Amino acid sequence: MITITDARCTDYHQARHPERPQRISETVERLKLQHEVAIEWAEPAAIEEAAILRAHTVAHLHNVQIASEPFDQDTPNYPKIGKHARTSVGGAMRAMASAREGKQAFSLLRPPGHHATRDRAMGFCYLNSIAIAVLAARAAGVKRVAVFDFDVHHGNGTESILHKQEGCAFFSIHQIPAYPGSGGKSFDNCHNYPVEPDAARELWRHSAEKALADLKAFKPDLIGVSAGFDAYKRDPLCQQQLEAEDFEWVGRSLKKLGTPFFSVLEGGYSSDLPDLILAYMKGISGK
Repeated sequence: MITITDARCTDYHQARHPERPQRISETVERLKLQHEVAIEWAEPAAIEEAAILRAHTVAHLHNVQIASEPFDQDTPNYPKIGKHARTSVGGAMRAMASAREGKQAFSLLRPPGHHATRDRAMGFCYLNSIAIAVLAARAAGVKRVAVFDFDVHHGNGTESILHKQEGCAFFSIHQIPAYPGSGGKSFDNCHNYPVEPDAARELWRHSAEKALADLKAFKPDLIGVSAGFDAYKRDPLCQQQLEAEDFEWVGRSLKKLGTPFFSVLEGGYSSDLPDLILAYMKGISGK
């Protein structure tokens, strides 16, 4: 498993903010201590501005780079947040390139990205790493690319960026009602599978099975996975009931599709996040 990270992504924080540096540092420590999944560590790719501008406006990229005031109450103007967001994009791009070479890859970086729209930072997200990587794959000649998003929050930014993009499709399983309040229905190339708060694990898996079946029917040549671990039963931000073994099942189910895929960390705010990510990797690796 190629795992892309950069210790500098832990350099920023805000007191009591759930999107904290320990999400990465403790996961890296956990992965280095385990012996169940073979890890090959890698650095994020260098990013050209043109790649970002396939998904975002020039004005938005400029605003993220200067970041003189908070974007909203959840999305602060951390020092050098533009640089950190670009590094996170670089992780997604390296993971995408690895998947195209037939390798399993996971981008373990922050900030997350799936709420960032073409012209707005929101929900802890500044640049939409998964959308940028998917559009880069399309530009490189991949005919059909899909995003599968299992974060507990709807990936509204990814959906808006990929809506009606030729050769692209978006599949998301998420809680409703919950932030950001979208994702209640499917339309065009955007497919949504909402679950209610406190849904039984079996109901969540049933919805995920439907999403995965529809994803398979799309016949993608490459899949980008927005890997969020906040549907976990002890996550502080939502009300789902998943256990670590459910994330292992997701990884195993994606592998069974037989299509190259790469994963990018989105949400997941419990102290058990390192174990949840490891469980997902075990599913992918068949361990």
